[in-house]
Amino acid sequence: MDKLTGLAWAALLIAMIGDILVSVTLPAMYKGYDIKKDSISALGNPESPVRVIFNIWMLIEGLLFLLAIPAVFGYYRNISLGLTITTVIFIAVFAVGACILTCFFSVNKDKDVVTTASKIHGAGSVTGFMLFLFVPLLVAILSFKGQDKTTGVISVISFVAALVFFALFVMSDKPEFKKTFVNNEGLWQRLNLLFMYLPLAAVAVKNIAGLIK
Repeated sequence: MDKLTGLAWAALLIAMIGDILVSVTLPAMYKGYDIKKDSISALGNPESPVRVIFNIWMLIEGLLFLLAIPAVFGYYRNISLGLTITTVIFIAVFAVGACILTCFFSVNKDKDVVTTASKIHGAGSVTGFMLFLFVPLLVAILSFKGQDKTTGVISVISFVAALVFFALFVMSDKPEFKKTFVNNEGLWQRLNLLFMYLPLAAVAVKNIAGLIK
């Protein structure tokens, strides 16, 4: 593996770890923000004291994901070209829709206030999240095909967990769950991200470790 490929894997790892860290550290600087109840996107609303930091990070994160695509493609293409192309397309859509667009089109603090920006943000974010949700499953299939059973098992477990937390995230916004434990949108979204990222993080660490050796 050449140094450029190693840098691409590092970019992927930084994007994922950075996203989790930003989502749990910025709330400390936002009075009134509830990390369990409020969505990550709310950190970038026009009234947020951390909106500039958050939006700049989202742009950087999206670019890091895009920079990592050649490494993912090169690693899996000989196992299954079709599945690999699907995987990198899903990553690219997430990078643009759920990260880069978030930088330029913010949601409002009050969900009832709908603007063109919030509609674009919503469409990009939903599309990106729904596609990336299946990346762990694709990585699982590719890993088993490539005889990497450890990553395959991690990916299957991660996909199931991500699916559960995504379902809870969607249900948390429903009126009938308002007074139940399900009403923890921010918590479910962060856990969903954690398990969506875990398989690719494992692959990135494996490749970076191989380069160091």
